[in-house]
Amino acid sequence: MYRVLAVNPGATSTKLAVYEDQESLFKMTVEHQDKELESFQSIFDQYPYRLGLIRDALHNRGIGLDTIHAIVGRGGLLKPLTGGTYLVNNLMIEDLKKAARSEHASNLGAILAFNLAQNYKVPAYIVDPVCVDEMDPVAKISGSPEFERISMSHALNMKAVSRKVALDMGKKYEDLRLVVAHLGTGVTLSVHSTGKMIDICDGREEGAFSLDRCGGLPINQLVKLCYSGKYTFNEIKERLFTSGGVYAYLGTKDVRQVEKMAADGNKKADLLLAAFSYQVAKEIGALATVLEGNVDRIILTGGIANSAKIVGEITRRVEFISPVIVIPGEEELESLANGALRVLRGEELPLVYQ
Repeated sequence: MYRVLAVNPGATSTKLAVYEDQESLFKMTVEHQDKELESFQSIFDQYPYRLGLIRDALHNRGIGLDTIHAIVGRGGLLKPLTGGTYLVNNLMIEDLKKAARSEHASNLGAILAFNLAQNYKVPAYIVDPVCVDEMDPVAKISGSPEFERISMSHALNMKAVSRKVALDMGKKYEDLRLVVAHLGTGVTLSVHSTGKMIDICDGREEGAFSLDRCGGLPINQLVKLCYSGKYTFNEIKERLFTSGGVYAYLGTKDVRQVEKMAADGNKKADLLLAAFSYQVAKEIGALATVLEGNVDRIILTGGIANSAKIVGEITRRVEFISPVIVIPGEEELESLANGALRVLRGEELPLVYQ
């Protein structure tokens, strides 16, 4: 029996859980108010604060770190990697501190795991980080030699639900051909074949808008806006990635509130729900062509997959391609623990970051 501590630092929360094999001993989420994090100059500066929260949570539940066999953190914005479970090493920590590919709370996952694990001489891992890049070379071409399509996605959750569907079907993940849509605050989609995500649609770059991100925009109009003199570079980024999408139209990032507004007769809210479903379905259709239409399953996951209205609209448009499976929410802590357990049990070899 193995005991694993899983840590998932997010922009507004720190989630952690302890598992004994597949069984969860406890889970908790600490929500962070803006004022709590405003005092920190950078994401990395939050490390002592979040570390203290984790230690206190374990102490309050009588769980000693000396009883843990491995610690696993959410993977951050590292260089492009293939999917799998990686042993955290000093090089990974240095790259995350530099934040060369951008600062993000997920960068703290490996750092927290590594420092906790060092004190107790147990391994620290990350699993299927957001930077998983298994794209086919043809999928990298953008249309200009100055730009390359990059792979950033909800890889952890999308690979986890893919493995779950494979298990339910009595097949190996590597033998299935899947299109997976993660519908959350951000939206990413991926094509899975031979156990790899061979193409993705990253909502920060293209595709459907989401609750606070614009997705793909009319490029000519965007260029004109950037050179209009109305906004600074940082203001443009903020409008695209944190106050775009549904929030820009309605002033809320809660899809449940949008649905209530629509039910109360708000026509704009109703139109936005329809447009979101339409755009996600269109991207699923586009990605199905990567598999030449030979799709075993379409999977809808993420928090917005709890919406019967949105799921129904998407399904209506794409079920001619393949059966649709809905796995709402995101079991990221469970997925992290399972990745570590596969290595501890000898089912997978740990990958080395180099």
